[in-house]
Amino acid sequence: MNILEEIIAFKKKEVAERQSLYPAKLLEQSIYFDTPVVSLKKYLLREDKSGIIAEFKRRSPSKGDINPYASVERVSIGYMQAGASALSVLTDSHFFGGRNEDLTEARKFNFCPILRKEFIVDEYQLIEAKSIGADAILLIAECLDKHQLARLAKTAKALGMEVLMEIHSREQLDKYTTDIDAIGVNNRNLENFEVSIAASLDLIAALPAEAVRVSESGLNDPQAIVELRHSGYQGFLIGEHFMREADPGKACREFIRQVRHIEDLLHNAIA
Repeated sequence: MNILEEIIAFKKKEVAERQSLYPAKLLEQSIYFDTPVVSLKKYLLREDKSGIIAEFKRRSPSKGDINPYASVERVSIGYMQAGASALSVLTDSHFFGGRNEDLTEARKFNFCPILRKEFIVDEYQLIEAKSIGADAILLIAECLDKHQLARLAKTAKALGMEVLMEIHSREQLDKYTTDIDAIGVNNRNLENFEVSIAASLDLIAALPAEAVRVSESGLNDPQAIVELRHSGYQGFLIGEHFMREADPGKACREFIRQVRHIEDLLHNAIA
């Protein structure tokens, strides 16, 4: 059993337990059910933003602790002040050290799109996402068959949220439906956790034009962001690179400054 299979097996048990403790009807009483979402798609396409989805992430199965005592308030506000387009918050507790409360806290302090980064296998998790203040949810094609993914995407849209579908191969594009707002190409192989941006570059031509295109994982070089943007990507999910620093917001700001500097140099060279 690889790490992804282990996570999904655990997640199915966890969801059943949470359903018994916090019924969907209870979650639907949350104030966020009546709150309009902030569009991830629109923010990623805004020319005054960086396209970066900055992630709050305490740990990972492959790397262990990254920044276990980080403050959601300080980091999320720092990301937004740095010029990030959106936030991503990991809510898985067992493998990533996250909490649903982390996302709600980020929501409390920021008006921006917030992606719930979670291994979603059940409609209950969509109601849960809405109840904690998420604007968008992640559906991992590797974890779901075509019918499951379509059903979950449709339910998420009915709840008012946007959908980022994550893929690892060209074949997984067969699971795409019109309810998908953005497609993320994960540069990390979830079986062995090796990373290469070649995965994003190889798949860009195959991605549907109507979906926002996002590159995910292993993005630690401003030059790579410029290369990916010029190839057609509009969003860039970055977490570990920032979270390893004592001040993730400051690291994000400096990273965005370097990206813009490289782009300005290229623009001037062409002009």
